[in-house]
Amino acid sequence: MPNINLSDKRHRDAVVKAESIGVEEPVRYLGPKGGQTYTRRVLKSTTEHDYETLLEAHGDAESISQALINGDPEVDLERFGQFLWNTSKVFINPDEELVFRVQQTEVVRDTKGKLITKRNRESDEPNVDSDIPLRWTGKLIPKSQAIRQFVFTAKLQVVHINGLTYDFLYAMAEELANANSLMLLGAGEDGKQPLIFRRGSIPYRAFLEGRIVDKRYVLLLHLSNMELKRRVENRL
Repeated sequence: MPNINLSDKRHRDAVVKAESIGVEEPVRYLGPKGGQTYTRRVLKSTTEHDYETLLEAHGDAESISQALINGDPEVDLERFGQFLWNTSKVFINPDEELVFRVQQTEVVRDTKGKLITKRNRESDEPNVDSDIPLRWTGKLIPKSQAIRQFVFTAKLQVVHINGLTYDFLYAMAEELANANSLMLLGAGEDGKQPLIFRRGSIPYRAFLEGRIVDKRYVLLLHLSNMELKRRVENRL
């Protein structure tokens, strides 16, 4: 749940929270005894038991086949099937050794899939919880227009952390609800930069939506990195 330094149209700012929105599943899967099912990550194999390692140990495919008949060299009976917790993604080289300081390459293509350029990927620093708050750009976009113009790939709910930030966010939600529009947010001194939540993560354009019911409010941050454009037909 990241912190967000957010300002309103009067340039007042406060640090609040943004949290993921859970969606209740309409269908639940139950086990044979009626218990709730759940998902677990299970260890399927290790590098010490993959095909390349077995080939190096036995010499050829025929020898591997005979070894499989005689025993179970491809299975670690002590480790396979274990539940995995708190796993992290790592990069390895062809020798299956951990590597560090990986340089990623961005591939840029046009709308037809033709290669335009390749370049080193730059890992931008996060800017949502910096000394410079996220700013209201003043650009209101009606909801009916926004859903036809942008592809929203994610959304976060902005929540208060005390009574003062409740009043701060409720006022935002009330104004946006009355306007029936989304407010474009921007980062940086000029308020024109996209939002970056983690180092090296995808930059997003952010749109703030507000809803109120009595003294309750919902403030949603819609994130988009894609814009819908109408195809222009060639005319003589």
